[in-house]
Amino acid sequence: MRAVIKFLTSVRLAIVLLILIICSSILGTLIPQGRSAEEYLVRYGQLGGLLQRLQFTRLYQSFWYVGLLVFFGLNIIICTLTRLMPKIRRVFRPLVDADSKNIQALKIKEKFRLTIEPGAAKEAVKKELVRRRYKIKESTSEGRISLLARKRVLGWFGSDIVHLGLLVILTGGVVTGLFGLKQSLSFTENQTLPVPRADFSIRLDKFTTEYYPNGSVRDWKSDLTVIEAGQSVHQKTIEVNHPLTYKGYVFYQSGYGWDWQSPALEVWVKKSSDPAYLRKLSLKVGEKSVLEEESLQVTVVRFLPDFVLDENRQPGTRSLEPNNPAAFIEGWNGGEKVFSGWIFAKFPDFSRLHGAKETELSFELKDIKAPQYSVIQISKDLGVPLIWAGCSLLMAGLFLAFYWPTREVRLVIEESGGKSEVTAGGISAKSQEAFMKEFSDIMSAARKTR
Repeated sequence: MRAVIKFLTSVRLAIVLLILIICSSILGTLIPQGRSAEEYLVRYGQLGGLLQRLQFTRLYQSFWYVGLLVFFGLNIIICTLTRLMPKIRRVFRPLVDADSKNIQALKIKEKFRLTIEPGAAKEAVKKELVRRRYKIKESTSEGRISLLARKRVLGWFGSDIVHLGLLVILTGGVVTGLFGLKQSLSFTENQTLPVPRADFSIRLDKFTTEYYPNGSVRDWKSDLTVIEAGQSVHQKTIEVNHPLTYKGYVFYQSGYGWDWQSPALEVWVKKSSDPAYLRKLSLKVGEKSVLEEESLQVTVVRFLPDFVLDENRQPGTRSLEPNNPAAFIEGWNGGEKVFSGWIFAKFPDFSRLHGAKETELSFELKDIKAPQYSVIQISKDLGVPLIWAGCSLLMAGLFLAFYWPTREVRLVIEESGGKSEVTAGGISAKSQEAFMKEFSDIMSAARKTR
């Protein structure tokens, strides 16, 4: 049992656990949390599945992360309890040292004689100590008077209060991880979605993307309306770092994208033998458009927003951004396929059509339109009050430990030839110089007693 307690109270164990928690938290910051499986697949490829299985995509709710917090909390609890009981006994049942040799072994000490009897010397010293707000405990044994004077005894518990604050913070983290809410919802304009675990809904009235002159995104803005019992009760335009807060829920602007399920494509058809020939087709994936003069049906079979060939030379999309839009089209004459191939919006010269027959027609992917959606992250941290309370305890404990150190003065007064011989010593965990000055002042005041 002692070996187990020794292991659980080990400082080395606490450091290892703290490093693991910090490294895991960094990963949780770098890896987006609570997204869809498809988004992880697009972002990380095959690694996305492994991250999900290891619960890195829901790290703060994972059993192993919560286990680290619980284990770290257990380390703090046992470490605190093993050190707390001696401190409690020292504060509430102090021993008044009657041995002057023990006092002389202290670093801060002094010995002198007074020309008055021990009782009067005791009262004089007590008066000076009380004036400096010391609490005094005394005992008399074999004509020897012993005094124990202390103040700021709460300073002894500074580290314990720090530990308590850490435990409360860890509890808040566990509560947030297990019972808190952190989820992303994708809204298109005028779409209303219910808020998980809430009795109200959110509607996206308008989504705006602002760009810099070089084309990079400057800001996203979403006009949100809170719908409760069928009524609009609150409205706000949110953007990055300016969330909406309602009933403990916080709504953050976290991203945007396009709905590529059914984009509207504009395809231009040209003829090499006739420079004036131009036909503009509006197509969606799976729809057919007829070129009557050519007796040809054109179909968009597949669309990719960011075309790339994988390691197996198979087409796929690198991301959900329209970085390299491409469409796979087919041309049919009756039941006969005339051509098929990929056409690219940004690289029209790379378009290649293959077929059993030669065709003088060329196709260009001229424009793509898809509805934008706004990604809103919803967060409700049930452990926030505990975390704030823990931070307050942590600061209070640090203040007591560093700025409110316990000061202790021990004295033994003995009768010697009708006079009093005083042996005094002092202890202070912090602010040694300030305490030495106070101790010296107390002793100087005592020497003046006649």
